[in-house]
Amino acid sequence: MFVVVLAADQGNARSILLYQKNLDKVRPLSSHSAMGVSGPNCDSVNFTEFIAKNLKLYELSNDGTKLSINAQANFAREELAYALRRGPYQVNLLLGGYDAKDGASLYWMDYLAALSKVKYGCQGYASNFCLSIMDKEYMEDCSEEAAIEIVQKCIHELATRFLLAQPNFIIKVIDKDGIRTISHGADPLDN
Repeated sequence: MFVVVLAADQGNARSILLYQKNLDKVRPLSSHSAMGVSGPNCDSVNFTEFIAKNLKLYELSNDGTKLSINAQANFAREELAYALRRGPYQVNLLLGGYDAKDGASLYWMDYLAALSKVKYGCQGYASNFCLSIMDKEYMEDCSEEAAIEIVQKCIHELATRFLLAQPNFIIKVIDKDGIRTISHGADPLDN
């Protein structure tokens, strides 16, 4: 894989209330890795900041040595497992990034600290709609443009079929040049 594409809705909701429509749920961990997180906003923010700060601490403590994407995913899994019986984080995530040695990689993790390296993935209710699209459209030699098109098909399917109208979506790409934001989706209610 040459590129990782992470996308998330930007809604912050609880029960029937929508608190904000511009929350960035794809948070950078390092210059070449990010975590797409779902769950309560307090847990999402606390967990991603904790992981990002500890990765930076490791880098500073070890003369600039950065952890690989695999090591970052295993560190996050270990922290979720440790917290599981103490004060669990209710977060599900996709962690992706790019290493010069290994290329791009993506890891799926749930709140119970189950970790799996995947070629594509989805969390939450969206998986009911998007995994079949990803399964059908994904190819090993998928270009960045094709990967973004698959994500846009998933967003369109959610807007068409999902009972709840999702607010904005954000799409970020991680490759050899780092993390960049591709698009902020428009609010479906503005049409």
